[in-house]
Amino acid sequence: MNNKERATIKLKKGEGRYLKSGGAWIFDNEIDTCIGSYENGDIVNVIDFDDYPMGCGYINDNSKIRIRIMSRKPETVIDESFFNRRLKDAWQYRKTVMGDKDISSCRVVFGEAVFLPGITIDKYEDVLVVESLALGIDRYKEVIVDELKKILKDDGIIIRGVYERSDAKERKKEGLPIHKGFIGNEFDTCVEITENGIKYLVDVANGQKTGFFLDQKYNRLAMQKICRDKRVLDCFTHMGTFALNAGYGKAKEVLGLDISEFAISQARENAVRNGLDKIVRFKTANVLDELPRMVEDKEIFDVVILDPPAFTKSREATKQAIKGYREINMKGLKLVKDGGYLATCSCSHFMTQELFTKTINEAARAVHKRLRQVEFRTQAPDHPILWAANESYYLKFYIFNVYDER
Repeated sequence: MNNKERATIKLKKGEGRYLKSGGAWIFDNEIDTCIGSYENGDIVNVIDFDDYPMGCGYINDNSKIRIRIMSRKPETVIDESFFNRRLKDAWQYRKTVMGDKDISSCRVVFGEAVFLPGITIDKYEDVLVVESLALGIDRYKEVIVDELKKILKDDGIIIRGVYERSDAKERKKEGLPIHKGFIGNEFDTCVEITENGIKYLVDVANGQKTGFFLDQKYNRLAMQKICRDKRVLDCFTHMGTFALNAGYGKAKEVLGLDISEFAISQARENAVRNGLDKIVRFKTANVLDELPRMVEDKEIFDVVILDPPAFTKSREATKQAIKGYREINMKGLKLVKDGGYLATCSCSHFMTQELFTKTINEAARAVHKRLRQVEFRTQAPDHPILWAANESYYLKFYIFNVYDER
């Protein structure tokens, strides 16, 4: 454990506003002086300009996020016991808010939102998938995995394998190489999971992110009742998750679109696995090109689902993202029958709820549609939103009843 004599970082007067509001980050331009010495990745204590203690966290000069706070108590010892406490709290929270059935596959560790900044861990049945994005936490990942396995074992859950998916570009900002591979013994990385009554084969080594988008769990479930006896179009279907929920919810006919042939092949296999291949079909297509063609062909659907990838991963690209979300919602709305339903979402935290709402409204007005909100949802509670930590709130999901102007 990295608990040598710590350096102390003093903030400039008037800085540390994000930290003081409840966040976990200190940025490079907020630091005044350093008392003592450190190596990148070390735990340091943090004090305000007037020597008021702010907490402790790990530091990295390579990153604009210079310090990520691990504890608001400066003298906290960062060791196995510390991680055990954090992980027990995270696991107990998930058991409480999701119940035994829905924690068979869930996000157990969600970075800053469980007070372990820079690391996420997803559980797929008896497999863990780790994503480490910061140098400081990278030093502790094997300790964290070992402690989590002990906690799960105490609940009768034996983890047969751990795979690391630290292959996001964000690691480069920390001076870290992109990495993926086994932590411990090798194992079959294709795992069958069940969610909302539907079975999926998840490839944790090669799938998107950590293998599967667990955050939409209850949003997919909400669509089951909406899609009953309906003709449904699922855009950006990926592994067919929304499409299969529509089929499982007794939709009359479902079409899923995605540009990735690999994703479509997985979606088809999942349809067969669930006996839904007669109702749910899939097509490899660029959604942005396919929707106008469908409009031209006068196709119409009872339900249209839009689950696009993030159109922006930076604040600077937000204006362009607004155009993208407006365009895709305009195209989707043109295919919804009068009195039908639109489900639409954004998974970028830079696209705030207010901005996303405004963009959808502009799209509806542009194509002369009126929207009646059925419900607004966000990410599943195993991806909790830590107030003041804006990066933890990213998924916005609307269901609308759609009408022609009348």
